[in-house]
Amino acid sequence: MQFTSLFRCRLKPHTIIPAMLLMGATLSSVPAGATTLKISHVRPQGTVIDNDIKALGAALKKATGGDLKLRVYAANALGDYTLVQERISVGAVDMAVQPVSTATDRKMQIGLLPYLANNWTEARKVFGPGAPVREAIASLYAKQDITMLAAYPVYFGGISLNRDAKSPGTLAKKGIKLRVPPIKSFQLLADTLGYIGSPLPFSEAFTAVETGVVDGVIGSGAEGYYASFRDVTKTYIPLNTHFEIWYLIINSEKFNDLSKAEQQALKTAASHFETHRWEHAKADQAANEQKLADNGTQIVRVSDKQLAEISQHVHKTVWPEILKDIGPQWAQSILDKIDQ
Repeated sequence: MQFTSLFRCRLKPHTIIPAMLLMGATLSSVPAGATTLKISHVRPQGTVIDNDIKALGAALKKATGGDLKLRVYAANALGDYTLVQERISVGAVDMAVQPVSTATDRKMQIGLLPYLANNWTEARKVFGPGAPVREAIASLYAKQDITMLAAYPVYFGGISLNRDAKSPGTLAKKGIKLRVPPIKSFQLLADTLGYIGSPLPFSEAFTAVETGVVDGVIGSGAEGYYASFRDVTKTYIPLNTHFEIWYLIINSEKFNDLSKAEQQALKTAASHFETHRWEHAKADQAANEQKLADNGTQIVRVSDKQLAEISQHVHKTVWPEILKDIGPQWAQSILDKIDQ
């Protein structure tokens, strides 16, 4: 009301409407403010993934002239990956780079099948652009109103122990208790490898190892163990237990709200983000194993023959149980495409 009164007292009646039209035209020509997307990830600041996401943000900012930016939340600052996936689904968080959560859809376990890939060439065949498992995961995300933009290969998994290894390359009973993620595939895998699987939340894992409740951890790899368990890792066995891959995801509605130019910029930046990672992931895995060694961890390697024997046994014994849980016909139809 005050603004209207002031406006009228300074203009003659016959000039009010033209002036207001001019003001409207001026305001409509002002560009909209930049869009800032909140993006979460699971590692501390300064880690490889943190730096890669910051590089992704810089590429987006440059490509859009500053109209599209990222605000990075490291170290699960917005919640653990299970919660963040749920929050992205409802639009409370915009984006993330993180593992899949199987809490909302058990079918997502297909990407966590142990020994799904046994080397980096196979990993790219399974999880690279256009690969069958990759496309299946993208479809499952879509049902949760989440758009997958890229994959982020991390490492092959292994076993961290706070003691010496025992028969590491065999399936013999070891009497060693391992913390396993509360996911069926890891529980079955630990038991099959001769360990005693003990499901525990990640938040309790370090203390459990430190106090001797469990003797070690399965479900991560050298990078994860160095980041979170290096002070309680006496022995590391790079057993290639699973292929750890994270995904760059965004709430679908948020993505659709972006302009066509912004969507294309995001897709292009995401593609470069993934390509760069595939080029460096193998070397990063070796570097993280060396970090563990430099920290006093004994790296206990097993032979390729032992790995092949373990992989074959796991395929025969563990896979059928997991496939029952996620739908054998659906899962097998996807797995059959890998060898085509």
